[in-house]
Amino acid sequence: MRIETLSVFPEMFEPVMSTSILGRARRAGIFEFEAYNLRDWTHDRHRTVDDEPYGGGQGMLMKVEPLAEAIEDIASTGPHPHTIFFTPCGEPFTQRTAERLAAHDRILLVCGRYEGMDERAYDYADERISIGDYVLTGGELAAMVVADAVVRLLPGALGDEMSNVDESFSGGVEGGLLEYAQYTRPADFRGKGVPDVLLSGDHAKVDAWRRANAIERTCRWRPDLIEGAGLTDKERAFAQECIERYHSAEAPTSTE
Repeated sequence: MRIETLSVFPEMFEPVMSTSILGRARRAGIFEFEAYNLRDWTHDRHRTVDDEPYGGGQGMLMKVEPLAEAIEDIASTGPHPHTIFFTPCGEPFTQRTAERLAAHDRILLVCGRYEGMDERAYDYADERISIGDYVLTGGELAAMVVADAVVRLLPGALGDEMSNVDESFSGGVEGGLLEYAQYTRPADFRGKGVPDVLLSGDHAKVDAWRRANAIERTCRWRPDLIEGAGLTDKERAFAQECIERYHSAEAPTSTE
């Protein structure tokens, strides 16, 4: 896979894309990365990429000309990249989105700044994505989030090909639920112990506990995920009990 970014601050990417799992996968040739500077497609001495919006209003908008020229030039160097713009109008970014993007051979992440972009720039988008209902100073951080989520799905990126299966939102063992609670040494920490079943060595009982725990944690912290989870009738009844326990008017507030 080849991942590319188009931004007015391309220098932001290298520390992230060369560190930890991303860096290791990149050095192993699992993916290639290139950060382009949008200002390289400007034609004035100030390298201007923004201007005042027609009709007035606060802030500045990114100009369509450098964006269009940059995307066209980048696309001309090989197979057309799947081009993604970040905008509040976009599809919410989820694990399913990351899985879909990981199937592309080449993606281009276009990072906005200022108050947004000239609307005509979005004609060059194959897809619009939003990573959440909040405002960032630019699309660079959003692009890093997407790149991280996508790269870790590529074969060989994590080393252990099963590492993705049991994770939250993965659709693996948990079937789209939050991941079950996990523990490591010591078995007792300041009076708080590890569930006995995890110390039993009985793998069937451990699997059953993990499944029930994943359902319970999802009901407690993300009950909105329960409806779409692949639960049996028995599990759904258990989930309803958990939701009533944690979200009834009498439920105590937890600090966990």
